[in-house]
Amino acid sequence: MTQAKKGDTVRVHYTGMLEDGTVFDTSLGREPLEFTIGENEIIPGFEDEVIGMQPGETKTFKVASDRAFGPHREELVITMDRDQFPPHLHPEVGKEYRMRQPDGSSVPVRVVDVSEETVTLDANHPLAGKDLIFEVQLVEVL
Repeated sequence: MTQAKKGDTVRVHYTGMLEDGTVFDTSLGREPLEFTIGENEIIPGFEDEVIGMQPGETKTFKVASDRAFGPHREELVITMDRDQFPPHLHPEVGKEYRMRQPDGSSVPVRVVDVSEETVTLDANHPLAGKDLIFEVQLVEVL
């Protein structure tokens, strides 16, 4: 039987969980995830674990944060005065916005704290600094 290897395009069903069992994403109920192994289309720790799997095989594995979304970087958390926040926006913890950079590009940020005087924004990926658990079934090697 065929085993998935670097360069293969594969389709997988997956469920991603935090270490406490909280599901953060799943492909169940929708089309399988399709990617080419070695093309850096997904997090490296996930991709590495699919290598060697056979169609129909299911496995569960842990991906350390450094092989997933990296560490949580404090320099990406900023606190700004409330009056610097656009007046037409009403910040609430959990809301996501795009923050324009000096070069004209924008980055996604998440509101993590709001007080009467300040708004704290986090530009880290929501899963940065977290080890992830995946249950993966290799559906097919294309």
